[in-house]
Amino acid sequence: MPGHQGEMAVEQAFRGFAQRNISPSSVPSFLGAGAYRHHVPASVDHLIQRGEFLTAYTPYQPEVSQGTLQSLFEFQTQVALITGMEVANASMYDGATSCAEAAMMAARITKRRRIVLSGGLHPHYRDVTLTWGRYLGLAPESEAPDWHGTEDLSASLGGSEAGDAACVVVQNPDVFGRVRDYAPLAAACHAAGALLVVVVTEVVSLGLVRSPGEMGADIVAAEGQSLGNTTSFGGPTVGLLATRSRHVRQMPGRLAGEAVDADGKRGYVLTLSTREQHIRREKATSNICTNSGLCALAFAIHLALLGEAGFARLAELNHARAGRLAALPGVEVLSDTFFNEMTVRLPRPAAAAVEAMAERRVLAGVPASRLFPGDTEMENLLLLAATEVNDDADVDALIGGLEGVFA
Repeated sequence: MPGHQGEMAVEQAFRGFAQRNISPSSVPSFLGAGAYRHHVPASVDHLIQRGEFLTAYTPYQPEVSQGTLQSLFEFQTQVALITGMEVANASMYDGATSCAEAAMMAARITKRRRIVLSGGLHPHYRDVTLTWGRYLGLAPESEAPDWHGTEDLSASLGGSEAGDAACVVVQNPDVFGRVRDYAPLAAACHAAGALLVVVVTEVVSLGLVRSPGEMGADIVAAEGQSLGNTTSFGGPTVGLLATRSRHVRQMPGRLAGEAVDADGKRGYVLTLSTREQHIRREKATSNICTNSGLCALAFAIHLALLGEAGFARLAELNHARAGRLAALPGVEVLSDTFFNEMTVRLPRPAAAAVEAMAERRVLAGVPASRLFPGDTEMENLLLLAATEVNDDADVDALIGGLEGVFA
């Protein structure tokens, strides 16, 4: 913008920019790649806007923070249950920083430096973990993008210049939408003295897909945005982190626990809070200073409203909606397994096709070339996601738009 403009002129200019935005809620949208549009019940927004939740801060004094502490305790319980783990913390900033924290945690537990990142890991999560690891004196290394589905990470566990692997970080479903069973890899990691970290960017998948804990994962890092939190053009979001009880002392963030007071009444406290601004800060496991408390509360309310059966039904509905995408005319589906997202190959560059579709008022997914710039193999690949909010009319609009673009 030109410099030295008045306030009103600047407001008018930015209002013009805003009017160019296409809201995913107003047009058929098949965007995914780590941020998913789901229906959020109105009661979630109503409850989190209550003053005692909306303006609450860190519960340093448990005697006046019982409501906040209980909501965190319930959130932790839910996260541990759906991930199949034994303990979860009170949330992280987002999925990417949760992934990086999980990798750092594995390095502390194993006392090894090398971190292996799967080629199926979301590139944003990969980049955050690579940056953190290098500045913390670790040796993170990333495998090539694995859209073929042929990656074998068990061969990367052995020694290299940086030594044996501290952990292998994988994603399920991966960034290309493929669902895998990581039980064999978990066994191979444990045999080599390494840990398995499983990342989940679409938390609704845990209502249907076998949980990371059941597969033998040691740490789970996830993005919880899909429950209770709208996409909102990119945030805010809520990171999840869960692990085995034996690793709780190395877990970053904080842990709310249930206790009994002097009169035998149930109460809630911060059981574990290894943070840098507390005592013995040199022993802190992380420099995370807070948590995504309000977003975590929204997550907990939404999941409580769904219940166990409702969560499973929501996951089944998501998978069924995505099933129609597998039959799109004129495209080749590359994901042999999927939950609610898949990678397809178009007969022309995906970025150009998506732009042409946007002009037809359809948001037709995320071109893989935007996640992996410079990779010519990705040029025609498109990530398509469908959730419970996509009805048959949306899919028909996608099909009609694609036919018009390819004509």
